Amino acid sequence: MYYLADIFPFLNRWRKLPISRDQLFLIMAAINELFMGLDTYSAHILNGTIRWNEWIPIIFGTSAGILLFFAGLIARRNRQLANILATIIFFASIIVGFLGSFYHISRGAILPGSSIFASLRIASFIWAPPAMAPLAFVLVGILGISAAWIEDPVNSGKLRINQRLSIQMPFSKTQAYFWMVTFGILVTLVSATLDHARSGYLNPWLWLPFFSPILAGTIAFLCGFQKQLSRSEVWFYTISMIILGLVGVIGFYLHLSESLTASNWKVLERYLRGAPFLAPLLYANMAAMGLIVLLDPQEKMIESKSK
Repeated sequence: MYYLADIFPFLNRWRKLPISRDQLFLIMAAINELFMGLDTYSAHILNGTIRWNEWIPIIFGTSAGILLFFAGLIARRNRQLANILATIIFFASIIVGFLGSFYHISRGAILPGSSIFASLRIASFIWAPPAMAPLAFVLVGILGISAAWIEDPVNSGKLRINQRLSIQMPFSKTQAYFWMVTFGILVTLVSATLDHARSGYLNPWLWLPFFSPILAGTIAFLCGFQKQLSRSEVWFYTISMIILGLVGVIGFYLHLSESLTASNWKVLERYLRGAPFLAPLLYANMAAMGLIVLLDPQEKMIESKSK
């Protein structure tokens, strides 16, 4: 019995899901790459012109998402080829993320002609391009690489590269997923906190996206140290992810309503320069990933074909 079915027994009726937990993560990774390309475009278009290097995450995110869906199609016939293709894309995503974060820091948070330590101030990060935002590409890359390779046996930390070659990790894939979710929540929290700091937190609604990820991230981090969770721990973790997801939906509605005019007209300029309406959905996105961790880790379909 897997974690989610342990607290919701009726899920045992659907043990034979059409796709596995890892395949769900790969689908989430592909969708995230597509949306990160779109979100990067909407953020960079504010300058009126997009520099050549700013096209890199836009083009990469869109292309990576499409290629990952293509890898998913060929995975049923040739899993190893699909894994290699996906791994290359995810490694590239990690590089794009680190380069983007470095570019944001060097362009906004560090003042020209001054030392790094003299320039690194909280105010600089608040008004500079979001330094943590590009790290979402890094998270998706690490998550995708972990999901692409099968853990055999389950919860052993042994990743099977092919029939003869495998890599032994110091912890299980489920534990790694918990920590990846923690990292994703942390990135989302820091980005949202810096954005909301521009308004001085005068709106009490802004405290919801501050405290809810701290709760969810802390619980996910602690769960990563447990080889086997108790039912109460699974309940606390699940409730924290549901709260995080609800905060994301509420934030999406509030951001969307703020971009409307007094007559409820939808003006494109207000969507681009107003509150970023896609940003709160990152909370719901991380909550969905957090709940996927609790699904059955067994690769039934793949194992049945390999026997």
